[in-house]
Amino acid sequence: MGHLPMSRNSDLPVFVKWMDFLEWLLPVTERFPKRVRFTFSDRINQLALDVVEDLVDARYTRDKQVHLRRANLRLEKLRVLLRLSQRLHFLDYKRFEYAMRQINEVGRMLGGWMRQQQ
Repeated sequence: MGHLPMSRNSDLPVFVKWMDFLEWLLPVTERFPKRVRFTFSDRINQLALDVVEDLVDARYTRDKQVHLRRANLRLEKLRVLLRLSQRLHFLDYKRFEYAMRQINEVGRMLGGWMRQQQ
């Protein structure tokens, strides 16, 4: 496995998009109430970080479909946890809407990459 490029120009657009989302998401989940920080925040953050690993794996391995499908499944899990976080008022509606738009866009990008691999 090679090293990751340092330049954003050589990164896949879906990777750049997800990294930008992570930079937004991690500080947001940090502001969740302390009583749910180890349940909701940690789970959301772990799923989001796992997506990064899936994208790296997909880029650098032959069988991209497995990693792309795994990333797509994690996006769906994130949608559910963020929706629940919004309903329980850990996340305001404006941030929830933004998160859904970002996740949906990355999902479309993943779908395009998966179709390209078929």
